[in-house]
Parts: sequence; C-alpha cells; structure tokens
Amino acid sequence: MAVQDITTYTFKDIFTLSVVQFEKACVVNKPEQIDAYSIYWIKEGKGTYNIDFKSYTFNENVLFFLSPGQVFSVDSEKIKEAYKLTFVRDFYCIQTHDKAVACNGVLFNNVYETPFVKPCENDTKKLNFILESLVDEFKSDDTAQYDMLQTYLKQFIIHSVRIKKENYPIKDAIETKLFKDFSVLVEQNYKTLHSVTDYANRLGVSPKSLTKNFQKVGAQTPSDFIKSRIVLEAKRQLIYTDEPVKQIAYSLGFNDSAYFTRFFTKAASKSPLQFRKDY
Repeated sequence: MAVQDITTYTFKDIFTLSVVQFEKACVVNKPEQIDAYSIYWIKEGKGTYNIDFKSYTFNENVLFFLSPGQVFSVDSEKIKEAYKLTFVRDFYCIQTHDKAVACNGVLFNNVYETPFVKPCENDTKKLNFILESLVDEFKSDDTAQYDMLQTYLKQFIIHSVRIKKENYPIKDAIETKLFKDFSVLVEQNYKTLHSVTDYANRLGVSPKSLTKNFQKVGAQTPSDFIKSRIVLEAKRQLIYTDEPVKQIAYSLGFNDSAYFTRFFTKAASKSPLQFRKDY
C-alpha cells in the first residue's frame, strides 16, 4: 500500500490502524520486509502485490494477512478505499490466542497458501462495524482502552477466520489437523530441524505415516515442505542482510556452506550469490 493520503491512528506504537481513501495509480518497486503482523483490507481497488517472491493480482473487496519476516512489494495498485491494521506480539499474541481463535497457520504464519480472503456483503458489514468501533476507541481516552482495542482486533480476526473457513473449508479431520500441526512446527524449528524424522517424532507419528498424511491432503512431501521453508528464509536473508553466504548457511543450521550452496542452487535454479545479485 503506497504511503500517501493516509490517516493513521496509533496506540503506543504497538497497534495501528491506517485509513486510505483516494484513487491514484501507484507503483512501488522496492520490496520491504514486514516487521509486524499486518492485515490489509482493500475494500475498493485493484492491483498486484508480491509476497515472498510470488505475485498476486486482486480486484475489489479482499483481505490479506502478513506475518513478520515476510517480503512484500507493490507492482501496481489503484486504491479508492482501504484499511491497514498492524500490531506486534506484545499487543496481541496469535500463538497465545490460537486455541480460541485458530488463526495461527490459517491467516498468519501461513507462507504456503494464497494469503487472500474475500468477504461477502454480510461479512463486509460486520468488518465495517468493527473498524468504526476501532476508530471511535482510538479517538477516545477512556479507561481500559488497551483491552477494548484488543477486543475489537480479536473480533476482526475471528470474523476473518470464519470467512477463510467458509471459502476454503478447513476440515477438522485428523489428517488435516496433522498437516497444520506439522506446518506450525516447521515454522518454529526449520532453522534447527531439517529431517522429516525429527518432526514425525515430535508429532508422535512415523515418517511413513506423515508422508501418507500429506498425500491424503494433496500437499507436497514433508521433505519438500521443509526444504521450501528453508529456501524461502535463505532468499529473505540474501536480500535483506549483508551477511556472507557462509553465515546465512550457519544461521539456517548448515555446518557446510558448500552443501548449503548446492542445496539452494538445486531449489532456486541459481546460486545464492547469483540470486542476491539478481535482486
């Protein structure tokens, strides 16, 4: 979202609501690395955004969700009305609230699926009401403002999860739950654990059962899943740090930088240094 003609409400630099109401064509080519949880609601507009080196084109009413560390850039956009919510973990911890809200690995920290959610007319009315309530609360100076703002944010996230589940059914079947548990576990440990056996042991299943589970839900193999996450982080570090390849390899759990280079080149079709040069 281009930084222009934006009204911003902030609570102690840990929770922010930005309101965008203009209609201008805009191109932003420089990628940025997200440092806070972000919710974008493009209520009226269209454009093309790049998220973690993949391009997504949208039109009209759409929500999408970004987690810290993800790479984001704008190819093009023409926005008439949009909103952006940003918050840090100290304000609202999605892991702590996951049992009740179930957004971790569905809306946030989900680097494997299209991050868009499309609300219907009734959904839009509900989300609008929450945003209006948020603006009123930001403008007030009453007691327990922190709690009220957090409650409205939680409501917004819950409605978004419901929309996501309605459009992309998330079954409660054992195999689907195992897939989500695996993906969350990988997100937490991909820098130190690289083998399918390590994750299978932590999940209390055999590597063979885990592989069969992935086949049932139509996902890539567990091994490819782990490799994809490691390569994604390598790409992020190659672009957003000046660390030498050897240090990046070490930070991702590789003791042999030459092996890491071969690993990355096979997955990305170019060497780490060539990838950094191209970007």
